[in-house]
Amino acid sequence: MRRIRALSAAAAGLAVTAAVAVWAAWPDAPAYTTENAVVTVRSGPGGDEPVDLDTTLYLPTDRGGPVPAVLLAHGFGGTKESVAADAKDLAGLGYAVLAYTARGFGRSGGEVHLDSPDYEVRDAQRLLDWLAARPEVRKDADGDPRVGVVGGSYGGGLALLLAAQDQRVDAIVPMITWNDLARSFLPESTGRTPVEGVFKKGWAGLFFGNTAGDMAGGAGDPTCGRFARDVCEMYQQVATTGRATQSAVDLLRRSSPAPVLDRIKAPALLIQGEADTLFPLSEADANARGIAAGGTPVRVAWFTGGHDGGDGPQTDRDRVRYLTAQWLDHYVKGAGDAPSNSFTWSRVAGFDAMDRGLVTNGFSVDTYPGLTGTALSQVALTGPTQPIANPPGGNPAAISALPGAGALGSVLPVTDLPGQHAMFDSAPLADAVDIVGAPTVSIRAASPTGEAVLFVKLYDLDENGTGTLPSGLIAPVRLTGLPTDIAQAQPVTVTLPAIVRRIEAGHRLRVSIATSDQGYATPAEPTVYTVGLAGGGVTVPTVTGEPIATTAVLWRWVLVALIAAVALGLAVVVLIARRRHRRTDTSVLPEYAQTPLVVKQLRKEYADGFVAVSKVDFTVERGQVVGLLGPNGAGKTTTLRVLMGLTQPSGGEIFVFGHRLVPGAPVLSRLGALVEGPGFLPHLSGLENLKAYWGRPGARRRTPASTRPSRSPGWATRSTARSASTATA
Repeated sequence: MRRIRALSAAAAGLAVTAAVAVWAAWPDAPAYTTENAVVTVRSGPGGDEPVDLDTTLYLPTDRGGPVPAVLLAHGFGGTKESVAADAKDLAGLGYAVLAYTARGFGRSGGEVHLDSPDYEVRDAQRLLDWLAARPEVRKDADGDPRVGVVGGSYGGGLALLLAAQDQRVDAIVPMITWNDLARSFLPESTGRTPVEGVFKKGWAGLFFGNTAGDMAGGAGDPTCGRFARDVCEMYQQVATTGRATQSAVDLLRRSSPAPVLDRIKAPALLIQGEADTLFPLSEADANARGIAAGGTPVRVAWFTGGHDGGDGPQTDRDRVRYLTAQWLDHYVKGAGDAPSNSFTWSRVAGFDAMDRGLVTNGFSVDTYPGLTGTALSQVALTGPTQPIANPPGGNPAAISALPGAGALGSVLPVTDLPGQHAMFDSAPLADAVDIVGAPTVSIRAASPTGEAVLFVKLYDLDENGTGTLPSGLIAPVRLTGLPTDIAQAQPVTVTLPAIVRRIEAGHRLRVSIATSDQGYATPAEPTVYTVGLAGGGVTVPTVTGEPIATTAVLWRWVLVALIAAVALGLAVVVLIARRRHRRTDTSVLPEYAQTPLVVKQLRKEYADGFVAVSKVDFTVERGQVVGLLGPNGAGKTTTLRVLMGLTQPSGGEIFVFGHRLVPGAPVLSRLGALVEGPGFLPHLSGLENLKAYWGRPGARRRTPASTRPSRSPGWATRSTARSASTATA
């Protein structure tokens, strides 16, 4: 997008028109003013306990009158500064944005009550009153501001609970948040209540550890810090015993949207991360079903980030921002058509060699199918019953994820320890399977104590037997009333975490049943369990969706519309813009999306008139090995150079998994080749080729002195397309 803008600036008329289109989509440099204030509100069960909240109000400078508002809530442990970038973006869209620091954090007063309806939610209600008193904010009625609520994680829970408690809220966008806080910290994947759940000690310790020692001036209880006494005592009890009492569950449920979803009348856009071991996709699913049951508009969007995946790749961030703007514009601002209730999700497609980041493909279907997908298929598993040992004190323990590591957790080696897990594998898959939802598997278990805590996992095994545990997600189960003999064990159905994963043809699925995990509390006594499968295999949900056009595709059509309005004198500029844009195009042609390689009418003619390749057509399907045969000069090397993006064809097209291939295309990251002499990259200048060749991490990068011109000569920045086209591969 930056390249397009820089290029367009060459002509004043095009620059002005392009700038309008940019701001219409989402501004990069919003014009706003800010007002910092400490707002004193009264909350608590009686509504009479004062607390000071640190706030910043962002006001768009170009407003022509009162504007709609957004209340922006931060995540746990954050402050109003954590959401400053989002506040600026929303202000640029024309909203009065009130960002604030929740009680118990930063410079705000009070204690942390975990989004309690009596405290944090009432605080937010009083902030709505404050917005209603501002002359810059549009009102629906006296005391009723036109307002949406946006927040992630802790802020997302606040958005849901506030909408249930205050009907003045006009729309909500909760992100990566919970439905049932008790189930989130005490999950149990056979359907039992949180009282029987397995304590998620890793995440709980991170939550309470971040705030327990945070005491202004060093005063207060060092064991609780800024946590309210009842919340602190609840955590200490559960962390000490590894089990929750009913009173602990009741306290967590009090801070959960689950019991009050039927009261939410504000249209809800629910955005949840696929890489999230804290609040998995099942939490958004429960919220969606509960809100929709009351007839309230709901849209569900999954993206590849989350508490374990960060914000996700740029393609995902763009999609989330667009969906948020669209939702707020219609339901809060009153602009644009009503957004559809379609379900969207994304999957990592590869690595962008140009931007040095992951690329995702987005998909959509008209209606949200839930975690069971639109179709179910069973993959057979084999394996005998096996004994597995529970280690004393839960140590050593397997590692599935690292709470708090964010996207860095993706590089963590996932391990199942010898003697502590049983494996059940499928045969290699004949066809690829796209899992979208929560798989299920039936197991049996026996224990000399009558109880067992187990962790069930689904791995994707490649052709070399290397396993990948999608996003580190696992299913903890607590089984009671078990026999000592596996032959007498009854089948138990385990719902595995919802995932988005393409299992390629030739890969295998593995179900692993383990006794330990570093992130969970397990029985301290050493025990040997016996486990086995109870059914024929694992049932996987699938969804077939339509590919979503990326921002690159959207910008292509914006440029086409702009080009029609400019003078013929800009034709050269437009051609350059199209060429640069094609290099960043990540759209997918649906009919070729599952085909590794399609070559159509390929032609290469050099400047001197020599035709190296003419009318080459072939297709490489999955599993095929294709060779190019012919005498010297037949065009084999030229064809491969075009395929590797090392030279531009004169005509024809190449598609790799549905992506149109041009030099510099992101899909080139999915190709591997070993060539004798690759030559220059035609879409880079000479100097850029040298930097790419010697490019290493910034701190270590050194360009050889012999290649460093004292002054940049013409060849340094000249296109290499011509010279590269005559290089020998």
